[in-house]
Amino acid sequence: MLLPRRTQAKLLPILEKILSTLFGQGDAGGAQRSALIVFALRVASAALAYIMQVFLARWMGATEYGVFIVVWTVIVILTVFSGLGFSVSLLRFIPEYLEKKQYELLNGLLFSARFLVLLSSTTIAVFGVSIAWLFSDFISNAYILPLYLIAVCLPMHTYTGMLEGVARAQDWQLKAMIPDFIGRPLLVLIYMLVALALDYPPTAVTACIVTIAAVWTITVLQTIMMEVSLRKVHHPAPRKLQIKSWLLVSVPMLAVDGFFQLITSSDVILIGLWLPPDQVGIYFAASRTLALMHFVYYAVRAASAPRMARLYHSNDEEGLKDFVRNTAQMTFWPTLLMAGFIMAVGPFLLSLFGENFTQGTPILYILIIGVLARASVGPVDALLTLSGHQNTCAKIYATVFVVNLILNTIFIPILGLYGAALATTLVIIFEACILYRSASKHLGLHTFILPLKRRETAINEAG
Repeated sequence: MLLPRRTQAKLLPILEKILSTLFGQGDAGGAQRSALIVFALRVASAALAYIMQVFLARWMGATEYGVFIVVWTVIVILTVFSGLGFSVSLLRFIPEYLEKKQYELLNGLLFSARFLVLLSSTTIAVFGVSIAWLFSDFISNAYILPLYLIAVCLPMHTYTGMLEGVARAQDWQLKAMIPDFIGRPLLVLIYMLVALALDYPPTAVTACIVTIAAVWTITVLQTIMMEVSLRKVHHPAPRKLQIKSWLLVSVPMLAVDGFFQLITSSDVILIGLWLPPDQVGIYFAASRTLALMHFVYYAVRAASAPRMARLYHSNDEEGLKDFVRNTAQMTFWPTLLMAGFIMAVGPFLLSLFGENFTQGTPILYILIIGVLARASVGPVDALLTLSGHQNTCAKIYATVFVVNLILNTIFIPILGLYGAALATTLVIIFEACILYRSASKHLGLHTFILPLKRRETAINEAG
């Protein structure tokens, strides 16, 4: 039976949009195809990571699970700073050197990035363990041994992030994402099952040991894979080192990524300071449930970054303007769709973690508002960073981080988990507003999802 004409009229534009996304030409079409690949991987990785978290929470209980989440969050934050910004700056330098055929700089960059990242991450791991030992009297005993153990993950986890940047810069989306987003959580599950089968207790310490094994396994496999891939596209040329120049660009990008990670993760650490570990577990379960919304933003950001860099460096203003508009559309509307889905199934998903975790349902609803606010301006932070405004972006995130600390410090002791969720949401709205204003001021680009024609006209006249 044929569909009614009215239904067909509604479905045809959607079908045309899908076909255009899959088979469209030019930068926008390529970005959309890459975004679909990344999006599909994000869906798979989000589902796998969520399953992993559910099983860990059920096996370990809310308290031990909360301890593990706090120490792993510390590693996630330190990973960003240990990478010295190369995981992002590679997205700018590699396309530029390939476009200009500066292969001696490309070879020097790839060599230097690996060495510097390993040196930095190992140094920070040793320094972090020393700090934890010196201040052990002020840290809860539940966190001490897990902190010592999880530090072993830092060098390899940071190195994996750098290799992901190399792969993304080459537009190798599968090679960039599969190891860490699919391989690591899968191995954590497998290794944890083996540990439990061998009668190891389901504690945070066991989870840390399992995570160490998974991270090191993935790093070795990804290193081999990337070596094979890079040899196939290697351009023979002597290495030319410009370490100072690379660091001058990478460090501000490090500040951008670092402060961004602090903004998104510091609430977990701060909850751990004021509230019991089981409350950390409940909050993290609620925020983790939002992964289905977050991966839309990150998928578009990952897929669009290399093309943003090429359009900007080729001085294609109209192409960049159209591309930015498309990325905002690709970010917000799928995120809004996922928001409705999460609100409907959120309570059920939280119940999978255990009985106590359903307390996080109101937290989930509050956090959704912030995710939508970030999606409404698209990956504007990547746009600013890759267009040479990394210093401005770093200052923005530093400001946002300070506001984040102030709001969480005020709200958590008073309102508990609700205070953390409210502070995080307000901070993200503040962040989106500042990023939009900066893109408008420095690049003359309109990144908000709504047209706002008057605003666009004023921007064009000013330009």
